[in-house]
Amino acid sequence: MKKSIVASLLIFSILACKKEVKKSESKSTEISKTEKIQEPTKNSVFLSIQLSPKSGSSVSGTTEFTENDGVVQMTAKIKGLSEGSHAIHIHDKGDCSSTDGKSSGGHWNPTAQPHGKWGAKTGYHKGDVGNFIVENAGNETTVEFSTDEWCIGCGDDTKDILGKGVIVHQGVDDFTSQPSGAAGSRVSCGGIIQ
Repeated sequence: MKKSIVASLLIFSILACKKEVKKSESKSTEISKTEKIQEPTKNSVFLSIQLSPKSGSSVSGTTEFTENDGVVQMTAKIKGLSEGSHAIHIHDKGDCSSTDGKSSGGHWNPTAQPHGKWGAKTGYHKGDVGNFIVENAGNETTVEFSTDEWCIGCGDDTKDILGKGVIVHQGVDDFTSQPSGAAGSRVSCGGIIQ
């Protein structure tokens, strides 16, 4: 009889220890899962598009867009332009099917502002990137621009550049003529499409 009581106590003790071990294991697993969830992640988006010649020009290149921490960096590498100043804009549509680039519509202007120089107190289009200078017609020219007023694929109609178009103009933007800045013909176009 003593043996059966001792055996019962021994079995009871073993079972109690196993339950305690299982509780400890599940708690440590929960802590590990919680630690993994709390790790911060950074969102980064990258998009590269081709610029194709328009209006009988030979102007081509690439434009890269990178979004990091809510800021979009645009880097356009353009070749085939004449020396001097030229304008670059974001236009309303990513359609570059017409030979003159006009299928891309007007400047992208989701907030219905007057045309102007980027950041002007009197207003500017979200597509009014501005002018750049080509120093040597034989070389590739790089244009860089960054803003937190754009996003890539965020779905905000006032910020999202997906579905828009990049237009390089033959002339210079005067920042006053409405609604386009009188920048001349569209000599290169690229749709901002994933």
